[in-house]
Formats: sequence, C-alpha cells, structure tokens
Amino acid sequence: MTTETTEDGTPTEASLSRMAENLKKVEELTGRLTEVMTHRKTHQQSLDGPNQELFSKAAQSYMAEAVQNPAKLMEHQMGYWAKTVTHFMEAQQALAKGSFVAPEDKTGSDRRFANPLWETHPYFNFVKQQYLINSEALSQAVEDMSDLEPREKQRLSYFSRQIIDMMSPTNFLATNPDALERAVETEGESLIKGLENLISDLEANDGELIVRLADEKAFELGRNIATTPGKVVFRNKMFELIQYTPSTEEVHATPLVVFPPWINKFYILDLKAQNSLVKWVVDQGYTLFMVSWVNPDAAYRDIGMEDYVEDGYLAAIAEAKKITGQKQVNAVGYCIAGTTLSLTLSLLKQRGDTSIKSATFFTALTDFSDQGEFQPFLTDDFIDGIEAETADKGVLPSVIMARTFSFLRSNDLVYGPAVKSYMMGETPPAFDLLYWNGDGANLPAKMAMQYLRGLCQRNELADGGFDLMGHHLELGDIDVPLCAIACETDHIAPWKDSYRGVQKMGSDNKTFIMTQSGHIAGIVNPPSKKKYGHYTNDDLGLDHTDWLEGAKFHEGSWWPRWEKWLKKRSGKMIPARFPGDDGHVTVSDAPGEYVAKKAKL
Repeated sequence: MTTETTEDGTPTEASLSRMAENLKKVEELTGRLTEVMTHRKTHQQSLDGPNQELFSKAAQSYMAEAVQNPAKLMEHQMGYWAKTVTHFMEAQQALAKGSFVAPEDKTGSDRRFANPLWETHPYFNFVKQQYLINSEALSQAVEDMSDLEPREKQRLSYFSRQIIDMMSPTNFLATNPDALERAVETEGESLIKGLENLISDLEANDGELIVRLADEKAFELGRNIATTPGKVVFRNKMFELIQYTPSTEEVHATPLVVFPPWINKFYILDLKAQNSLVKWVVDQGYTLFMVSWVNPDAAYRDIGMEDYVEDGYLAAIAEAKKITGQKQVNAVGYCIAGTTLSLTLSLLKQRGDTSIKSATFFTALTDFSDQGEFQPFLTDDFIDGIEAETADKGVLPSVIMARTFSFLRSNDLVYGPAVKSYMMGETPPAFDLLYWNGDGANLPAKMAMQYLRGLCQRNELADGGFDLMGHHLELGDIDVPLCAIACETDHIAPWKDSYRGVQKMGSDNKTFIMTQSGHIAGIVNPPSKKKYGHYTNDDLGLDHTDWLEGAKFHEGSWWPRWEKWLKKRSGKMIPARFPGDDGHVTVSDAPGEYVAKKAKL
C-alpha cells in the first residue's frame, strides 16, 4: 500500500482518512498502554538481572588484567580500534567518491541480517559491521578475564551476551530495513498493528512483557491439539489421571504411567496425531496412563516435593495398579518429573515396595553439579529473589520461568519474535509447539524452593542424599531396570550431566540413549519424520567423552529402540483394556480440566 496523491502531490481524501483513523488508533492504544503499565504487578528486582557484586568483580578483574598483563590489554584495544577506524575510513572513502555502494563486508554471516540491504546499503551495512565489531570486542574482553572464578565468568559471559543481543540494530526501527520497508508499504499500519500486539502481550501478563510466540486462537485443547482419545479416570488436588483408549485388540499386561514435567503441560507429548508420542505408544499396544498436573495458585503455597511424591506419583501408580489389576507398572519421568521419579524410586526401595517394574527418564537431571547455560541463575542473589517472590505470591509465577528459559535463546525466543510482532505488525504463527511453549504452569512456593535450593543449588541428591518424607534418598537406591534418553544439544538438561546422574544410580541394568537435537525436538521425534538420529553405547563405566567417542550412531528416531526395550518388561499380551471397564469410574473425557487452566495470577 502506498500513499495516494492528487495531481498536485497532495494526499487524497482516502489517504487523509486513513491517516486520521491511524492517529485515532494511536490515541486509543496509548491510553491502553498507560492503563496496563499503571497497574503493572511488581516482582523482585533481583530477578531482572545480576546484583552489583558481579559487575564490581568484573571491573576488578579487568583492572587486575590491565596491571598484570598490559600488553594483552593494549593488543585487545588496538585490535578493536584498528577494525573500527578501518571500517569508518572505508565508508568515508566510498562516500567521497560519490559511491552509494557499501564497502567490502568482512563480517561473518548472521541470519538476523538476511535482508540484502544489510550488505548493499552503505548506512545499514555500516551499522551492521560496527555492531558486530563491538560485539566481538565485548565478548573477547570477557573471555580474556583470567581472575574470575569459572562460574562468575560464566555469569558475566551470559549477561554480556544479553546486552549484545539486546543492542542488535535489528531490534530498533530506525536501523531495521525490514521494518522500515513494511511501514512504508502499509502507510504505517504495520506499526499500529505492532503497537496493538505489544499492548495485548502486556495486558495478558499483568504488565510483564512476554512475547507471544504463537497464535493462541488457532488451537483448542481436545479439538486440534491433545486429541488422543481417552478418559480422566481419577482426580485429586495434585493431578488428573488420563487412561487412553486402546487402538489395538491386545495390549501388554503391564501398564505404562507417564509423569510429565509440571513446569509445562503434558500435551507436549500429544501435540497432534503425526508427532504424538502418546498416540504412537498406544498404537504399539500399551495401556497408557498420563498424569495431568494441576496448575497451582496461591492456595498451594505449602505444597512441597513430598506432596508431589505421595499424592502425585504414589497415588497415580496405585490407581493404575487398581484399574489394571497389575502388581507393577512401568514409569516414565520427563525433565523435573524424571528427577522426582528418581526420588520416588529411592523411597520405594527403602519401603520395600516393588510397584515400579522399570523406569524411563526423558532429559532428566539427577546430578546438578553442572547445569550448563542454566548455571547463571543458581546464585544466591537470584534464588533469594525467587524465594521472596514465592513468599509474596504463594507460587513461582510461570511468566518468570518462561522469561528465564526464553533468554537462554534470546534471539530465537525474544528479539526475533518481538521484531516480527511489534515492528512488522505480524500475527504470531499457528505453531503447536510454540503454543505449548507459552502455556506454562506455576510452581508452589515450598516445592520451588526445595527444588532450587536442595537439588539445583546444593546438589544434595547426588552429593550424599536428599531428605524427604523421613527418608534419606540416594541415587544408589535405584535398582530397577532403567532407560535414560538425553538430547545432544539440550540447553536445559545437558546430556553429559544426565549421563553422570545415571552412572550414580545403583541399577545393574541401565541403558543410555543420546538423541540428536534439543530438550523438546529430541524427545518429540516420531519415526515417520526420519529426522534426528541417536547414539548408543553399552559401556556406562566410561566418562561422557569416551562414551560418545565409542558410541554407535543410528539413523532415525529413538522411539522404536526404546519400545523394544520396554516390550521386554511389559508382560504378555492380553485383551485390550478400555477406560471404565469392570465398573471403574471415569470422570471426564481427555484431555481433562486441569490442563485447560491458564497460569495467571
């Protein structure tokens, strides 16, 4: 769309009318923006960034480096200034010649700068090159600091990267050619739409800016997402238990109970028929039970890990045993639910309870000595802030966790989507995975602090034992056959750390599989896609480097390999069981009520 003009160059009535409409929209949107920011809910400021101590340590380290190794500092500074001055002179020479062509671009490729104008237009090219030169200089300065402890250096590197990513010229209207072109083409309507998107996101999160990643109107639970047929067969204050309808005439005798993480919703394993692990498992002939956790509010502030074990895991296992008439179940725990499954296994061992025949861990940490990119958030200042936040609200709000995880991949999950939504005026895509990603859950105050302090920060389970429910729980107690699935590029539960925890488990029947890709895509990897392969190595006595070096790579999904392992532990084939058989009560249709509750305070 371009501005319509009359023969003498003045805007037509239609153009003036559109301009007046846009100005009216701006006035209305400004009022909404003022309203939402006026009533913005507060949170602990320590959750927004590191405390002053980190910057003081960084400054001290930099000064110490300058005193102890001035030549290195001079080399770094001279290199930066040489690149900057050379870049400036080349641009000036091109302009002096009357050339409207950008000088040679010596910077590497970066998908943020895909528009050809970043290469061909002198203005945009100059801005891009200088930004990348500055970014390299800052990153190198942090890398060269030798006085900082490794974890302090890791924190400084993380927060420096946040500054670098935030200051990208693509994030500002005046230096983003895509946004400027769109604004001209639409007579500014893209900016109006972008402002509407921004305000809608603020209103949806009580003034907290969480970029909407998917079109929420495109999905409805039970209609086009989480559609595998089944019934809720049990409900208590902690969870609903879904029993899925069989799709085969016979099923294995031993039921399978899946415990998903309660940080998010269970339907990551049942997005749609084509990539649903739930449907695939049911189609292989298993009686599958899925735990759908409650989305807690402030009334759950005193719910702890012990409640998740007693009223969650043990209750779900007991109900599955009662419905199927079996003495044992096979259990799966995903992420934090895998960590808690390990606690449950230790507890059952100490109680002499053999209810779990085998255990499968999806991307689960039990040894938290090195948590990779999540490590910068495990310092006292950040955890103290979370503790104060949970004491105030009764829960750890999902928006805080969503923001934390998003900034681990800030260009992909924060700035890239923000540019498209707020500067380009685009509607978020109808993408099921991103819809799920934005449908988070709160954590009860007590449980959040037990997990963050005792497990993540102090690593008690791996280093001596974790006290819970009057028992001293240890990884060495876990003696059932187990299979652990880790993901090669997982930035939340790094595979080598998952591997280290499995090594400490007491079982003499352990299988470890590493799949390609990350925390979600590595798990949601149906065989039909023929996308990501996986690695196996039976020698779990090796350290992680040697294990990988000696591992065999297999094309395709790990699902069939795991199912073959599971089949050996699932008993004989019997007539298929249906929800409600033998007079057992059904509460509602799947996916149930708990999954539909949104996390909003």
